[in-house]
Amino acid sequence: MVDWQYSESIESPDIVSIKKKYTNYIGGKFVEPKSKKYINTISPSTEELLSKVPLSNEQDINSSVKSAKEGFEVWSKLTPNQRSRYLFKIARLIQERSREFAVLESLDGGKPIKESRDFDLPQVAANFFYFAGWADKLDLSWATKSLKPYGVVGQIIPWNFPLLMLAWKIAPALATGNTVVLKPAETTPLTALLFAEICEQAGLPPGVVNIVTGDGSTGSLIVNHKDINKIAFTGSTQVGKLIQNSLAGRDVGLTLELGGKAANIVYEDAAIDQAVEGVVNGIFFNQGHVCCAGSRLLLQESIHDQFVKKLEKRMQSLRVGNPLDKNTDIGAINSKEQLDKITSLVNEGVEDGGELFQTQCELPGNGFWFRPSLFTNVQPSYSIAREEIFGPVLTTLTFRTPEEAVEIANNTEYGLSAGVWTEKGSKILWTADRLDAGVVWANTFNKFDPSSPFGGYKESGFGREGGRHGLLSYLKASS
Repeated sequence: MVDWQYSESIESPDIVSIKKKYTNYIGGKFVEPKSKKYINTISPSTEELLSKVPLSNEQDINSSVKSAKEGFEVWSKLTPNQRSRYLFKIARLIQERSREFAVLESLDGGKPIKESRDFDLPQVAANFFYFAGWADKLDLSWATKSLKPYGVVGQIIPWNFPLLMLAWKIAPALATGNTVVLKPAETTPLTALLFAEICEQAGLPPGVVNIVTGDGSTGSLIVNHKDINKIAFTGSTQVGKLIQNSLAGRDVGLTLELGGKAANIVYEDAAIDQAVEGVVNGIFFNQGHVCCAGSRLLLQESIHDQFVKKLEKRMQSLRVGNPLDKNTDIGAINSKEQLDKITSLVNEGVEDGGELFQTQCELPGNGFWFRPSLFTNVQPSYSIAREEIFGPVLTTLTFRTPEEAVEIANNTEYGLSAGVWTEKGSKILWTADRLDAGVVWANTFNKFDPSSPFGGYKESGFGREGGRHGLLSYLKASS
C-alpha cells in the first residue's frame, strides 16, 4: 500500500480584514459598548489574539432590545413579499462573500477550511434562500391567519457552528416577521459581526437584526429582559435548564436545542467500508464539536473485530493540523477549557477500564489539539458512554440482537440523533421507529437540509429548527 504524503495547501487569510477591536451592532449601526469593557477572541490553532469584542452589560442589552422593538414596528408592517426580498438579498451576499466568511470561521473557531468552505457556508446560504421562499407563503401553508410573530426574539448561539447556527436562528425569525437580538458565543463572535455588515449591505431596516457580544452574563441579561417575547437557545443542557427555570411563569416563547450522545448502530449485514466512512464522519467532523455527533458506536458482536480493525486504519489516515490547510481533516479544539474537559473525560475512561486507541500524529506546538480517539471494551455505565464529550472521541459498545441495540441506544438522557447501518430497509424502519431520537440517519450521518426539521427529545431540548416546523417555532396564536 502506498502511503500518500500531501504537500501543504494553505488558504490565504489575506481575504479577511480583522479589526483590532469590534463594536456591537444595534439599530443598524456599529456602536461602542456602554459597558466600555472588552474580551479577547483568539485563534485556537495558534493561541494568537485575533481581536477584542465588547463584553456587553445591561445598558447594552436594553439598547438592543429597544432597537429591536422599534425595528419590529417597521418590519411587521412590510408585506411578506418585501421581507422575502431582504432575505434573498442576504443569501446572495453571503454567497458572494463566502470565501471571506469561511476563512474567518476557521481562524476564529479552529475548524478545517474545507468544512467551513464546503459545508458551513453553502448551508448558511441555503437556509436564507429556503426561508426567504417561505416568507410570503405562511398564510397559504396553514390556511389560517391565526398565527402571528412573537415580536422581539432573543437568540443565543454556540461556538461549534457560529455562522450556521446564526442562519438557523435568524432566517426563520425574520421570515415570520420577528426582529432579533442575537448573542454569538464568547469564543467565536467574529463571523456574526461580519454578518452585521451583510445586513448593512442588504439595506435591512434598522433594528431588525441586532448583534451584541459578551459572555454568559450577557446571555442571562437577554433571557431575563422584560421586553423579550421569545428565546431560542442552542448550547449545553445545563445552561438550557437554567434558561427554562428563568422563564418559568413568564409569557415568553422558548425553544432549546441542547446536547446529545447519539448512537450509531451498525448491523452485521451493513456495507462495512461504507459504514466505516459514515462513522468517521459522524464523530470526527468538526473535531467532534457537534451536538448530534455519533459518539457511541454500537457494533453487532459478529463484526466487532473486523470493523474496529478497519476503523483504526481509517482513523490513522486522518490529518490533524492547520485549519487553513485544505488537506486538514481535524482542526483545533475550540478552546483551552474544552480541551481540558475532553482530556479529563478520556482519562476517566481509561481509569474505568476502557481500551484507548489514538492516532499517531505530530501535533502543532501551539494551540489546542487532541488526537482522534477510539475506546473499545466500554461498559454502558462508564462516563465516556454516558456524558457528552464534545470532542474527537468515539466509544464502542456491542450488541447481539436488534432489541438489545435499541435498548442500549435509548439508555441515555439525551435524544437528539442516531444512525442505522444495514442493507435491509425493513430493519432500518423497525429500528428507527423504536429509537428516542429527533433525527435518525440511515446508511449515512450528518446530512442536513434546510427543509428538514432538526431537534431532540428528553434532555436534548424541544422545538424544531428547519422546515415548516422551524417556522412554527417563531409564530404564536393570535390573542
